[in-house]
Amino acid sequence: MHVLGYVCRNLYCNLSLSVPPPSPPSPQATQDELKASYRRLCMLYHPDKHRDPELKSQAEQLFNQVHQAYEVLSDPQSRAIYDIFGKKGLEVEGWEIVERKRTPVEIREEYERLQREREERRLQQRTNPKGTISVGVDATDLFDRYDEDFEEMPGGGFPHIEINRMHISQSIEAPLTNSDTAMLSGSLSTHNGNGGGNINMTVRRVTSAKGWGELEFGAGDILGPLFGMKVFRNLTPRCFLTAQCGMQFSPRGVRPSCSLMTARHLDQNTMGYLQWRWGPHSSMTTSVVRDTKTSHFTLALQLGVPHSYLMMSYQYKFQDEDQTKVKGSIKTGWFGTVVEYGAERKISRHSVLAATVSVGVPQGVTLKIRLARANQTYLFPVHLTDQLLPSAVFYATVGPLLVYMAIHRLVLLMQESVRRIIEGEESKMGLIILNAWYGKFVTDNSARQERAQVIDVTVPLQCLVKDSKLILTEASKAGLPGFYDPCVGEDKSLKLLYQFRGVMHQVLSADTEALRIPKQCKYTTTTQPLYNHNSTVTTTIS
Repeated sequence: MHVLGYVCRNLYCNLSLSVPPPSPPSPQATQDELKASYRRLCMLYHPDKHRDPELKSQAEQLFNQVHQAYEVLSDPQSRAIYDIFGKKGLEVEGWEIVERKRTPVEIREEYERLQREREERRLQQRTNPKGTISVGVDATDLFDRYDEDFEEMPGGGFPHIEINRMHISQSIEAPLTNSDTAMLSGSLSTHNGNGGGNINMTVRRVTSAKGWGELEFGAGDILGPLFGMKVFRNLTPRCFLTAQCGMQFSPRGVRPSCSLMTARHLDQNTMGYLQWRWGPHSSMTTSVVRDTKTSHFTLALQLGVPHSYLMMSYQYKFQDEDQTKVKGSIKTGWFGTVVEYGAERKISRHSVLAATVSVGVPQGVTLKIRLARANQTYLFPVHLTDQLLPSAVFYATVGPLLVYMAIHRLVLLMQESVRRIIEGEESKMGLIILNAWYGKFVTDNSARQERAQVIDVTVPLQCLVKDSKLILTEASKAGLPGFYDPCVGEDKSLKLLYQFRGVMHQVLSADTEALRIPKQCKYTTTTQPLYNHNSTVTTTIS
């Protein structure tokens, strides 16, 4: 049987599969040589040139290998990644956002960063940690002054602002088997000096592709032990049912509860929900939720004891890079009426900032600030007044907007300053900060479970460059403009990758160590390639 070629794991080898094979293109082969080899092999292995079914199948396989190899090697960046890391480097997600025309040492730094992010994602997918921190602030003294003689008291001229409530909750998951998962959660709450907490453990089992069930056990210092069960089941491809029951043990006796919820897809973007609750807060709730690419609409009606209400909310999604959203809602019932409006925006890759103003009777005016960072959420509800005061509504609306615009303007000014500095340094082949990280780095001698805790300080350091020099004193670098301490109590370092006179250099400096770059010393050259992982490139200048 005639064999057309052989399978080679090396992409350069794949471009020389003819028999007998000529000298395969080497990593130093030019683009013209690769293109010529690709055209020759495409003509040789094109499936249409072979009539025998077996040979045609082999030709098709080899033709695809040649095409895939050429796609990688014809792209300068993909070729550089493959030359350094092999095929495993091409499999790492995130290369599509990497700037083109990077040097080997920059590619290695980027590869290590992407590897760390992938390991962190794997860990989070297994444990799925979630946390919430809520800090309630009582700022009613800014607008409500009930005591006429208050200003005559010592210090009475300043409003009294205090934290009157806090809530902290955290949960993690631990896969036991392919179908069993254990979840551990806990929470602590305080209000005006009084508080308590509880801890819960849940075991979930996936019974089939259509459903799962879970058991919950909990204990707390206020309500006592808790036992609950929950079942989820897909009834049809467009409908599902959730049933839940529980028993709360307390000094006053046992408090049972039960709830049923069914949902159905009304169309591609609309869901309908119907929920029944029985227990301390019995109610019947129906809602319709419509979610599209540009909007989110919710209409809900609840009839129950002690609360019945009608709620409607609408959210508009802007199609911009920052994923900006504006929203508004109105809720009216036996408790009164509440109107809310606000906005949220993505401020970094993993962080979302939102501000909401709540105006209601008899609740008053409240400003809610929310920061979501990955799976962690930080809430800051600031209660401004118990009354409907136009001044409180005005400051709650305009204040956060002005603060955000001012900070955003400062960031733009810093970026513009960095751009001008880089242009000036490039014109005279001066000092350009390519990458800079500050924090705790993981070394080869570190424990396996240790994780790097670093922040990107490229822009702040470039702003400190003056006359092609960067000079830092022996003080801690956490106090520099644009810096902060990412790992309090840990040993920190500053890692720099910069370019001077067209030559790239790398420096690692301790936190309290003085730093001056470029260093004034005799110019030396190194025979090691910049992309060697174990090489240390020192700063040299004639």
